[in-house]
Amino acid sequence: MSDNKIYRANIGGKDITITLPGLAEQAHGEAMVRCGDTIILVTAVMGKTPREGIDFFPLTVEFEEKLYAAGRIKGSRFMKREGRASDEAVLSARLIDRTIRPLFPQFMRNDVQVVTTALSYDYENDPDVLAIIGASVALSVSNIPWNGPIAGIRIGKNTAGEWVLFPTTTERAESSADLIIAGTKDRVNMLEGGLNEVPENDVVAAIAYGQKAMQEIFALQEQIIKDVKPTKTEVILSAPNQKTKEFVLSFIGSNLEKAMFDSGLSKTEKAEKLLALKGNLIKKIKEEATEINIQGALAVLEEETDKLVHEKILNENKRPDGRALDELRGVSAQIALLPRVHGSALFTRGNTKSLGALTLGAPGDEQTVETMEGERTKRFMLHYNFPPFSVGETGFFRGPGRREIGHGALAEKALMPLIPSKENFPYTIRLVSEILSSNGSSSMASVCSGSLALLDGGVPIKKSAAGIAMGLMTNDKGAWKVLTDIQGPEDHYGDMDFKVAGTRDGVTAVQMDVKIDGATIEMLEKAFAQAREARLQILDVMDSAISSPRETLSEFAPRILTHTINPDKIRDVIGPGGKIINAITLQTGAQIDIEQTGVIFITGKDAASAEKALAWIKDLTRELAAGEKFEGTVTRIFPFGVMVELIPGQEGLVHNSKVARWGVRNAEDLMKTGDRVPVEIEEIDNQGRINLIPQDTFMPEKKITGDYSSFERPSHPPRHNNGRNDRPRGGRNDRFSRY
Repeated sequence: MSDNKIYRANIGGKDITITLPGLAEQAHGEAMVRCGDTIILVTAVMGKTPREGIDFFPLTVEFEEKLYAAGRIKGSRFMKREGRASDEAVLSARLIDRTIRPLFPQFMRNDVQVVTTALSYDYENDPDVLAIIGASVALSVSNIPWNGPIAGIRIGKNTAGEWVLFPTTTERAESSADLIIAGTKDRVNMLEGGLNEVPENDVVAAIAYGQKAMQEIFALQEQIIKDVKPTKTEVILSAPNQKTKEFVLSFIGSNLEKAMFDSGLSKTEKAEKLLALKGNLIKKIKEEATEINIQGALAVLEEETDKLVHEKILNENKRPDGRALDELRGVSAQIALLPRVHGSALFTRGNTKSLGALTLGAPGDEQTVETMEGERTKRFMLHYNFPPFSVGETGFFRGPGRREIGHGALAEKALMPLIPSKENFPYTIRLVSEILSSNGSSSMASVCSGSLALLDGGVPIKKSAAGIAMGLMTNDKGAWKVLTDIQGPEDHYGDMDFKVAGTRDGVTAVQMDVKIDGATIEMLEKAFAQAREARLQILDVMDSAISSPRETLSEFAPRILTHTINPDKIRDVIGPGGKIINAITLQTGAQIDIEQTGVIFITGKDAASAEKALAWIKDLTRELAAGEKFEGTVTRIFPFGVMVELIPGQEGLVHNSKVARWGVRNAEDLMKTGDRVPVEIEEIDNQGRINLIPQDTFMPEKKITGDYSSFERPSHPPRHNNGRNDRPRGGRNDRFSRY
């Protein structure tokens, strides 16, 4: 690797280096990108021939998290090698995919695979953006047709309110914004960010700042491309020929516009009309023009539909459903739909419906996530489900796909800044968004239903949050229009899908994908402004359903009590081998979670079980003092005295010498296991051992009356150890070694 030329740039005080190492020499393109001790290898390979019978570009992006990169071995006892991609790896792969996909030729059908491998990770410099840069370089120096380069950058906002380029993991933990920006030299084609109610103007300023900083990365890549001088392969594009275009155009006439722009038709009715149009086209080809390629004809129909939607919106301000460009669909909100669920809500926007369901759990229900960084826990999670029936289709029910993981992560990011701290609300919080019907913007509907469900469940979130999807239509002449609340056709045929979520005071999450080279800063300013107007309207509707958290949790939600003890007392709660904590759990039904700081969370199915467990723990951990009196239970008998349990888990010793006043030599002559005995703490020694004396109220069966100070013990015959198997009794001080 040292023999290869190194390309360097310093951006925001961070050294970024790029090399073409020749490690993956059979890949069609490769690049190694480094920042600090984080090193990413990216490769790109293209299939030799186009895939037949498909109408999409078969691009796959993989992000390979290697635990060796961080010097770690997988925590599982049974599986030590990396398995399926983690959610974090899936999200990283989606970042790359969304950035590079728009720049491939439109009708390209050759398989392209971009693989990112994390070779070294220093726990400070995140690999995501380095992978975006590496993918651009690998594609640019390869033989693969691609209209790059692109660049990516990460921006944070420090406690002083300053934007920071390539923030470290430590800086990100203290940042009020985490924004990833990617694009070409003059346009932005991908955004992903979580923010803490940052005003729209500030977000736009950050994007402009990031775009300016990316110019150094472009200069670096341009030099690499100039040095390599790559030759691009001419691939066969599946573009339909002129004869096919003419045949399709003569067939569709005005039927396409009637199917697409009849505002009196529902989504389902429009879909049926389009399906019938496709069916009639295929039938006509089979009957009258067998020389026409059906796949090509359908591609022309798709292209003409795209063209029609663009022209109607740009030239006539006419949308498929008849709305104005900045008009929302009908919005409604309902809460408390599911009686046994801890919180529930249904949010509807047009034909999109999201059912939000809230579940509250114990602190021990937090999710453990294992990545290159190590293990961490999540106490708030949002899971997004998109069943095939939501779009009127059949399909397989497997685990969540990349799209579901991505949509859930975005909605989770949007609500995260509103979630109360563990100190104020110790519950583990799980939201599920069930998409029951979808016609665009289901991830933003999930933000709305999730916010409503949290309020319905009594979670003390700071504010309500809502989300909206914005669209963009452009043409080759430079005209463009921003659309509010895009639905199916506008999403499918539009040039941008721009999702913005937030509160009345600012943005909490943003995500943007494009199908063109990118969007200008001016376009983004307009989109942010329209998104804010729409968000405020949605929040008004949501507030009419519920505007603040319920004062009490659901009767079916668990109850959590918090108690703090001296950390040295933790072992008293746990007991040998977990004996005591298991007994508490078994007898009270409560779940006990203990932190190293001494904070204990007691979660019960109801208040009574939690309070019972708390009382037990208080007894176990209370600090006893000399002079306190108890009625204890005799638990064990020794030659030197008896052990008396004062409170659960805490015992003291009544030494034989303390019962002489009753005229006996051994305490066991007065007490037996299970007896209830009134005792007083005489002292607690420096090792925490408790010495007891019987109280004056002690009335044993064997009791001598008179002046005990002059009492002389009678002689006794040999006791022959009373079956003690010659066990040595020891002297007075021997009790300390036996106790």
